[in-house]
Amino acid sequence: MHLAGLWKKVAPARRALIAQLVRYALVGLGVTSVQALVYWLLAEQAQLHSQIANFAGYLCAVGCGYVLHGRYTFSGAAMPEGGAAHVARGGRFVVASLVSWGLNALWVWLCVSWRGWPTWTPIPAMLLVTPALVFVLNKKWVFR
Repeated sequence: MHLAGLWKKVAPARRALIAQLVRYALVGLGVTSVQALVYWLLAEQAQLHSQIANFAGYLCAVGCGYVLHGRYTFSGAAMPEGGAAHVARGGRFVVASLVSWGLNALWVWLCVSWRGWPTWTPIPAMLLVTPALVFVLNKKWVFR
């Protein structure tokens, strides 16, 4: 049996979730890569403190993340109607992104500050662990 045949056997709701996870992974990889690149450039090349570099990367990523996830990843979610609804969703997104930033700050502290490892070592957790946890927040709370 080929892949298309297997795909058709998957329940529609499950296919929609899988497609959403793929979109989240693509957008998230791009946004997280921007964050990680800014972090690395500032920490390694500009010799800024690793936490300051991480926060700068977070700021660069949060704006494009809201727009891209809202328009592409969670495009099936009802669009906020009116300014107040948009502000509410934006506020939830900021809270979820602060969780993301906090997790990434934890990885930076664990790897760089506590263990004394090279500045690149938190990046795998930034790319894999943090996005998986934040997907649940975005799906269940921000873009519900």
